[in-house]
Amino acid sequence: MDVLSDLLHRARARDALVRQLIQRPPWAIAYADAVPLTVVATLGGEAWVRLDGAEPVRLAAGDIALIRGTSPHTIADSPSTLPHFVIRGGRKYLLGTGEEVVDHGSLAPRTYGDGLPGATVMLRGLYELRGGVGERLLAMLPPLAVVPAGPRTGAALDLLGAEIARDEPGQDAVLARLLDLVLVLALRAWCAEPESAPAWYRALADPAIGDALRLLHQDPARRWTVAALAAEVGMSRAAFAARFSGLVGEPPLTYLTGWRMTVGADLLRDTEATVAAVAREVGYADAFGFSVAFKRARGLSPSLWRRHSAAAPGR
Repeated sequence: MDVLSDLLHRARARDALVRQLIQRPPWAIAYADAVPLTVVATLGGEAWVRLDGAEPVRLAAGDIALIRGTSPHTIADSPSTLPHFVIRGGRKYLLGTGEEVVDHGSLAPRTYGDGLPGATVMLRGLYELRGGVGERLLAMLPPLAVVPAGPRTGAALDLLGAEIARDEPGQDAVLARLLDLVLVLALRAWCAEPESAPAWYRALADPAIGDALRLLHQDPARRWTVAALAAEVGMSRAAFAARFSGLVGEPPLTYLTGWRMTVGADLLRDTEATVAAVAREVGYADAFGFSVAFKRARGLSPSLWRRHSAAAPGR
């Protein structure tokens, strides 16, 4: 499994939620409690996305916005249109009065708005990402990343738009997979710009270092050495270590330790496995060695980390 696929697979907590909005201008909706990753795409017309405290950003037809973090944001037909409604906790309220709007204007399954001629058509998908792996994935992005319309993302959006209003067996699974496709294509397009991609993503383009990263993610529990990794990718130890450090930004075993600690922290939080079992899962022979490395990386012992994580809000 390649590195991006591994991150996406491990970070997903549950199936994504996707909705369609068909609204004639003027319109604006404020979202008070967004999830860690929101995908917004315009299928027709244009829209503006504004994060609290930031300048609004325009989305043309076919553009995709990736919104990172849980800060409030507004989506509108124009930067000058003020929202009349706020979505909070999955419910719609009038701004100013706090009165709940019972009629959501449902046009079809998962589709809301007025559906009148000249309307903007938008898709909005929500991802709940979990743990340190989710944080590692989100670190790829700024608070708001806009991916311009393109043939590959456009084809995926057309499929998603065609399926969203259907109500057939397995529809939620279909929509979740199509939203995954849109997200992966958008991340690829974003990272295709040299100034946007994190160092490890750029390193995937190098055949040897890309293979080494894949091996580390495929089997983090293996007792890797720099020499063993170099042999796997057909390089000398010294040349491999220098190239890996230069492209990824840290030595191979430092990268491996960081990944092991990320996976280990998530296992401690999400499972009831013993510390010894988690240690073996991420490549440590015993709980003591893992605990020493974990406390050095996280500042807490594995047991304390587990207790603090269990008590954290939103756990």
